[in-house]
Parts: sequence; structure tokens; C-alpha cells
Amino acid sequence: MADNNNKPKFKKEFKFNLYWLYLLVGLFLVSLLFMDDKPTYGDFTYDKVEELVKNNAVEKIVVTTNKDQASIFIKASKIEEVFGKEHAKDVVKPVVEIQIPSADRFAKDLSKWQKKNDKVKTPQDKKKEATDKATEEPDHITVKYEEDPEYGHIFYGIAPILFFVLIWIFMFRRMGNGGVGGGIFNVGQSQAKLFDKNTNKDKITFKDVAGLSEAKEEIQEIVHFLKNPAKYTELGGKIPKGALLVGPPGTGKTLLAKAVAGEADVPFFSLSGSDFVEMFVGVGASRVRDLFRQAKEKSPCIVFIDEIDAIGRARGKTIHSGGNDERENTLNQLLTEMDGFGSNSGVIILAATNRADILDKALLRPGRFDRQIMVDLPDVVGRREIFNVHLRNVKIDESVDIEFLAKQTPGFSGADIANVCNEAALIAARKGKNTVQKQDFLDAVDRIVGGLEKKNTIMTKREKTLTAYHEAGHATVSWMLQYANPLIKVTIVPRGRALGAAWYLPEERQHITTAHILDDICSTLAGRAAEEIIFGEISTGALNDLENSTKKTYALIAYYGMSDRLRNISYYDSTGSSEYSFSKPYSEETARIIDMEVQTLINEQYDRARSILDSHREGLVELANLLIEREVIFTEDVERIFGKRPWISRADELSAEAKDKEAKDKEAKEESSQSQEEKTEAPSETKPAENETTATEGKPAEEISEPSSESSHETQG
Repeated sequence: MADNNNKPKFKKEFKFNLYWLYLLVGLFLVSLLFMDDKPTYGDFTYDKVEELVKNNAVEKIVVTTNKDQASIFIKASKIEEVFGKEHAKDVVKPVVEIQIPSADRFAKDLSKWQKKNDKVKTPQDKKKEATDKATEEPDHITVKYEEDPEYGHIFYGIAPILFFVLIWIFMFRRMGNGGVGGGIFNVGQSQAKLFDKNTNKDKITFKDVAGLSEAKEEIQEIVHFLKNPAKYTELGGKIPKGALLVGPPGTGKTLLAKAVAGEADVPFFSLSGSDFVEMFVGVGASRVRDLFRQAKEKSPCIVFIDEIDAIGRARGKTIHSGGNDERENTLNQLLTEMDGFGSNSGVIILAATNRADILDKALLRPGRFDRQIMVDLPDVVGRREIFNVHLRNVKIDESVDIEFLAKQTPGFSGADIANVCNEAALIAARKGKNTVQKQDFLDAVDRIVGGLEKKNTIMTKREKTLTAYHEAGHATVSWMLQYANPLIKVTIVPRGRALGAAWYLPEERQHITTAHILDDICSTLAGRAAEEIIFGEISTGALNDLENSTKKTYALIAYYGMSDRLRNISYYDSTGSSEYSFSKPYSEETARIIDMEVQTLINEQYDRARSILDSHREGLVELANLLIEREVIFTEDVERIFGKRPWISRADELSAEAKDKEAKDKEAKEESSQSQEEKTEAPSETKPAENETTATEGKPAEEISEPSSESSHETQG
């Protein structure tokens, strides 16, 4: 696929791990236990020195007078005799350390032992003494008396303390240089990263942002203001102090901020809302002050705070709120810095959140965040643009239709579409293809929405038949209902936790009526209804269907006010304050009415689904048998059995309108270009033109220009 030369090269950077330091400390402590060089073989006491002297095994003796210790050096020829044959090879330093009564006492005893040894010499000893002299091993013992300055003793006593002091200093310096938590001494400094022309090498521009035309337009205006402020200030305009990006996760809020950092020629500070949170009291407020101090020094500049709800949550709504709440102190300082008594000109605040409903009202007011920019999920046009951006570096086949992919991914965010493109490329590479084909994208969508396909799941014939009729029930009822979502395909191949699935193309409606919701609930309950009609019993496979239908029914009654008994009443709380409340906004009697209405409505739609299936039983059986045979069926198969749906889907309607608009725009463009060519071909007569200009001087532009045929037709109408 890609050339080997284009493979990313990763630089191996050495990173210090604190666990290595712990390992060094442990090794140092263990080494202290093995730093004694005394031999561990045999039992050498003061009484045994006489025996060593008698055997002429002593080469020299070093007496440490201030410690009452003697180091007895053994001759090389006597090592086996002294330490034994088993341990002779292991002896590195033939020295015996013994404790003596005193230096004077040891000198007297040694002299006595030597004299006693001279008196009892036998002829064999004399002969051996002559041999020793020949081999230059004299029996005379050299004794040296010295005092130990105890430097080693002092070192061994101070070294552990010194070692731990150095570790302590190192850890403090490491934390002070911006380690985890921001340091212990400069913990109050801002953690923001600065991007400018020199540091921001991998720039993201507005060309890389697709599907967010309205939000991008408002963000671009801020960048244009920073680049050319005179254009706005001449008319009395002021630069916005802040803009809040609000939208669901994955819609591109952070990507917009990165594009601002790449486009703006001013310093750009980037940090997260959690960077202000620390275990120490007052650190958050200190970091806010330090952030705005740095921003004012770099003014004009932009400060981007991602996930601002970490510190911007409404005050007084948390369960554990108190007078010394660190988060509230941080928020108070942020409010003061953004629009307080002091001047803060030239610093623009950008923030992003997906929970704007829980933010403090003081943070959202004009003067702090002048604009709230909604970054919604992209529509079909936006998804097409996003696909074009993410498919730049993907080798796609001619069979790939981007318009088709945009229609197949309703409700997908920009991050989801990027995941689809990447997953499709991985699937194609796994299959050994040279390009990514249309089927790879469809498999990627199925993989993301439904989960991994489980081909090895063992199912009996009855389980497979039950699953086929369940899914065929969904497909049959949804095909017969006007406002049900259009069917794409039905499968009984297990994916994720589901044994089968019916794939629909949700219509992105702007207004949802009661009929839309009821048709959706009816098609959801059709799977269990098909089981009961065909087999006379029900299974647990409808758990997800029952959960979805119950939630939709509760929303229809308690939130949208579409019930007959609770009409035009909504108990929905958009402020989010009910999250911390243990009481319901309605009485027990109202709760009983809601439960009764939910039960009645679900029963009605279940009976409705049974009625539709009974009237189309033959088609249901044929569809289920086809599903058992193929395991996957598509819209064409359902259309062949039940006929074409008499209703036009909203997606087809929008597509037709878009094509008509494109045709009109193209026609208007051709007419304008044709009229422009006619003007250039006409002979230039300057004098009549001057007279005409004089005659029409002082009139509005609309009266001067000749209207086109279309505008004149509109005026007559």
C-alpha cells in the first residue's frame, strides 16, 4: 500500500522512571549487608591464634590498637590447612579478623607463643624450617601496630542518611521542574502549552475542518479580527472576549481550536479544565492568575480551555459544596480574570464542553463568553465533506460513492467517520486488497455499529429459525408503516451481544410528530409479536427492543406532552438540577397516570404490530425462510416480496431538492457567464454611456440596473 520510505520514524527518547530510583535504593541497602570482607569459613577465636602461630601459618599481623582488633594474614601455602580443602578455592582474601583483649596483651601473648614454639621444635620442624627458608617463607611474623582513623565507620554511618537526603532533593527538584502535579514549589504555575509560529509545526488549518460551516464561519471571524482589527474597530466594533464551543462528543470542537491555533498569527495557549485541579488548596486560583499573566504578556493572544465543565460547573449544585470548595474558588478567580475590575484587553478565551447545561450562569453571560457556538452532529452534506477530508490519504476504489457513504452514516460524528475510514482501510489490508472498496466501508460501518461478527457462534436450527422470524417481523412491519425508518438490510449473523439485527437508515427529521414515534415503537415491538404469532411463545431476545420502546413511550408522555391525559405537560429538566434531587417534579397520582398511559400505549402498538403481521403472514414466512437460507437480505429482497413502498423517504426528498438546487445554480451561472460574454463582444461606445450615466445620476442601484427575467417574473407575481 504505502512505500517503506513513508513509514513514520519514531525517535527513542530516554525517559527517567521513578521506579528505577526505588530499585537503586533497594540495591544499595542490600549491598550494605554484603560489604563485610571477613571470611565466613570456620570458627576463628582468640585461642586459635596460638595454633596458627604454632603451625607457622601466619605471614603477618596488623593490629588496630584503637579497636582492639587484629588482622591475621595467612600464608598462601597454608590456605588449605587453615580453611579446609572444600573452601580453599572460594577464599579470595586469606585474612582472619579476630577481637583481641588489648594491643599490649596481644603483644605479650604473641611473644610467649613464639618462644614456646621455638622450645618444642623437633628435628622434623628444623628440617621443615630449612625448607621454608629455601622457599623464602620465613617463620618470622611481622607485626604492625596502627590506628584506624575510622573514616569507613563514619562513612557507613552517614552514607545512608546522605543517600536519602540526595533522593529527597532530587524528588523536590523534579517536582519543581514541572513533574507530575506541576511541582511542589511552582505548583501554582500554569500548565498551559504555548503554540506560535515557531513551535506549531504540524499545523491544522480550516481546510482540514469540514462539515462545520456555521461554526467555522464564526471562529474565522475571530481570527480575522486578530489579523485585521482596524476593519472592525473603524465601525465601533470590539473584539469578542470569549467563545464557547458546545456540542456532542466527537463533533470537532477541539479540532476547531487546533485550526485557530494554525491559522492565527498570535500566540495560542492550550490547556484542559482538569489542569487547574490540584490536591493543594488555592492552587487552581493561582494557576488561573498565572495563565492570564502570561496571556497578557503575549497579548493579543488566544487561550483555549478544553472541557471547561471540570471547573465551570454551576456553584451550589454539588452535593458536597462548602465554603472552602477548591473548584468554586478556581471558578471565582476565572470569572474575575475574564471580566473583572482589572483590564484584560487583547486576550480571547475559547472553551469547549459537551455539558453547557451544567455551567455556571455567570460564566455564560456576555462579557465573558460573548458567543456560544453550537457544533452539532453533521448532516448528510457535512458528512460528505468530512468523508472527503478523511479519504485524502486513503486509496479508494472507483466503486466507492461518497454520497452513498454519507447517507449510510446518519448520526455519525466527525470522529466516527474518521474511525469508519480507518477501519475500512484495515479491513481491506486484512483481505489483501490493493484499494479500499465499497464493501469494506459497509463492513466497517457494521463493525462499529453492531460489533464484531461472530461466525463461530453455535446455534441450533430452532434458535436460528426463531431469530429469523424475529428479525423478519421487524422488517415486515417497518416496511408497512409510513413513518418507520427505511430498511437497509436484515441479518441473523451474530454481532456483539445480538443474535441478529435489522439495519435501518434513520431519517434526520427536524420535527417529530406523534405518528413518527408511534410507528417507531410499533416496528420495535414487531419482533416479539412475530415470535408469538409463529411459535405461540416469546423469548428473551426482545430485551433491547422492550427497553427502547419503553424509553420512547415515557419520553412521549412525560417529556413531549403527547398523551391524552397529560397533554401539553413536560417534566423534562434542561438545567440538570434534578440530578441532585431525590424528589420527583410530580405527585404519586401523576406517576400512576404516567405508568398507566405507558402501559396502554405499548399494548396498543403491540396489538397493531400483530395485526399487520397477521395480514401479511405469507410475506413474513417467505422473508424468514429467505433469511434462514442467505443469513443476510437487503432492501431489494424485501421490495420483491412486499412491493415498493408508496411513500418517499425524507432522504430521497432532500436529495431530489439538492439536485434541483444544483441544476438551478448551474443554469443561473451559465446565464450570467453568457450575458458577460455578450457585454464583452458589444462595441464600446463611451459617449452614450456617459450620457446614460448622467441621466440616471442620483438614483438607487436597483433602479439603474435592468432586472433579469426571473426577478421581473417575481415582481409581477
